[in-house]
Amino acid sequence: MARLNRVCPQLPAADVSEAARWYRDKLGFTIDRFYPEHGFAIVRRDDIEIHFWTCKERRIAEHTSAYFRVDDIDGLHATLAGANDGGRLSEVADRVWGMREFYVTDPDGNLLKFGVPASATVE
Repeated sequence: MARLNRVCPQLPAADVSEAARWYRDKLGFTIDRFYPEHGFAIVRRDDIEIHFWTCKERRIAEHTSAYFRVDDIDGLHATLAGANDGGRLSEVADRVWGMREFYVTDPDGNLLKFGVPASATVE
């Protein structure tokens, strides 16, 4: 049976060049593919790809989010302090729905959610 292997969120960005550089410089991604003349860019970190497409309507980005499951929520959070330069980084918190999460809002307004099941962080 055919299976789904990976999801690659496609996020709107006013300027894909600026978005790709911010994700590289602040979140530790690498720029994998870059087509600014076509309004498209791909960044990668570990096994995750994020695709950007040009969209000048900020309200679209402000209503867009992606959720990433991670293996070390506190460790990852500690590496992303740079997100506060142009974006926003929340604190790590245990949520009532059983997840330990934090959020990053990028300069375009896209919301990235990172999480693990809360039970996975209990020793």
